[in-house]
Amino acid sequence: MTRLDRRALFTSGAAAALLAASGLSADARPRAGGTLKLAVPRDGSLARVAEGAAFDQLTEIAPDGTLRGELALSWRGSEDARRFSFRLRRDARFHDGTVFAARHATEMLGAVPGVRAVHLESAFDLTVELSAANFQLPLDLADPAHAIRRDGMGTGAYRIARMDEARHLLALRVEDHYKAGAAGWADRIEVIVIPDARVRAEALRGGYVDLAYLPEASGLIGQGEFRYHPSADDIAIAARAGVGIPRQIGNRAPLDDGRIAERWWVA
Repeated sequence: MTRLDRRALFTSGAAAALLAASGLSADARPRAGGTLKLAVPRDGSLARVAEGAAFDQLTEIAPDGTLRGELALSWRGSEDARRFSFRLRRDARFHDGTVFAARHATEMLGAVPGVRAVHLESAFDLTVELSAANFQLPLDLADPAHAIRRDGMGTGAYRIARMDEARHLLALRVEDHYKAGAAGWADRIEVIVIPDARVRAEALRGGYVDLAYLPEASGLIGQGEFRYHPSADDIAIAARAGVGIPRQIGNRAPLDDGRIAERWWVA
């Protein structure tokens, strides 16, 4: 494999082209529709799933660990990495129907450490000036902390219909979303907080949920047809046999980097 220059990768939009493929094997094609139900502990997992479902960043980390554009189509950095130009999508909308534009990214960018100024070049183009060189600014912007928000709304594949961080989340798929056909497969996402790992396993075993995060292994092994990630010896996520699991799963953070709602599906 050809070694890529990190500076060239982060300062240009070349990384986005690396993720043109879906990342799914031929026998694991996703299916649209249905309700994906998850059981999670009371450890912030529900909030992470909600963030990943409802909000987008300018860039994101793909399941295979590479950097790609999300609300940004491409970017270009200056030789000294103190100035970055971003070209943004024209087909993204906030959940109230407002078209996402460059002006909606200024507040987020202005709060990023090291950003000196943000210039709007057009409705869908902007330039960021930094106080010091930072070759990995596009990578930094993939952090969920830098999600784009407008009056509390996002541009994600799901809108939050009901949420209590201590108990429950209901998210509904956004119609005609810009990721349609590439992510956001289930019609509904339901997340329930179950603090006890044994009860999470029981909920999966009983068919009340499709996925369980950090379940008690003894409550599942040998007691039904389940799939385990990353393995049966080290279960982070257990799923019933009918759940579609992407060939590659992000592992920077729990629950497929918080994007499990838009990446997994009901088979």
